[in-house]
Amino acid sequence: MKLKEFSQLLNEAVFEGTQKTLVKCGILSDNCTKAEAYRFFGRSDVDRWIAEGLITPAIRNGKVSKKCIDRIKLEQVAASSNRITYLPVAER
Repeated sequence: MKLKEFSQLLNEAVFEGTQKTLVKCGILSDNCTKAEAYRFFGRSDVDRWIAEGLITPAIRNGKVSKKCIDRIKLEQVAASSNRITYLPVAER
C-alpha cells in the first residue's frame, strides 16, 4: 500500500470516528437538513444521490421528513463517491 493511500484511509477513519463520537455525545445531530447537505456536498450531488436512492429522507416522530437526511449515511455516500477524483475536461 502506498503512503498516499494509507494517509487517505487514515484521514477517512479519523473523520468518520469523530463524526460518530460527536453524534453519540449529542454535540452533533444524527440528522442534517437538506440545506446543510447542499452546503457541504453540493446541491447537484445530493439531489443525484437522493434520485439514485443512495440516501433517503429520515423518519422523525413516525413520519418521513423530506428535509432531514441521516448524517452518517450521507457522509458514507459522499466518501464513496469518486466524482472528486475525475479529471477536468481539459486534462483528459
